[in-house]
Amino acid sequence: MKYFKYLILGTVFGIVLTKAELISWFRIYEMFKFQAFHMYGVIGSAVVLGIFITRFIKARRLKSLSGDPIIIAPKQFSYPRYLIGGTIFGLGWALTGACPGPLFVQVGNGFLVMIAAIASGLLGTYVYGLLKTKLPH
Repeated sequence: MKYFKYLILGTVFGIVLTKAELISWFRIYEMFKFQAFHMYGVIGSAVVLGIFITRFIKARRLKSLSGDPIIIAPKQFSYPRYLIGGTIFGLGWALTGACPGPLFVQVGNGFLVMIAAIASGLLGTYVYGLLKTKLPH
């Protein structure tokens, strides 16, 4: 019962992604071929909204759903790190037709082949954890 609010939020998130066609491989395909503005509009809106929400959280010193203070640590930018990570993320997105959040929504919509993509992502995360100390950061 403690995590029921997260189940509700996840369900609403899944419904929104489905209704907005954000889990459609065709929409992602259109985006990567620069044929439609749909996904760019959504992503751009999310970035702008994220900036405002982050500023609001910092200004109001809001707390999480569990009551813990939200602390946003300052980041030190390393262009090669983000370039390599972004490239890997983009390749995975292009190959699977989804970024990590919508993978679960696609499984919920009956696209069970996406379980393989989720398993691959988990395996990649595990391997990264093993190699983290040996990789340049």
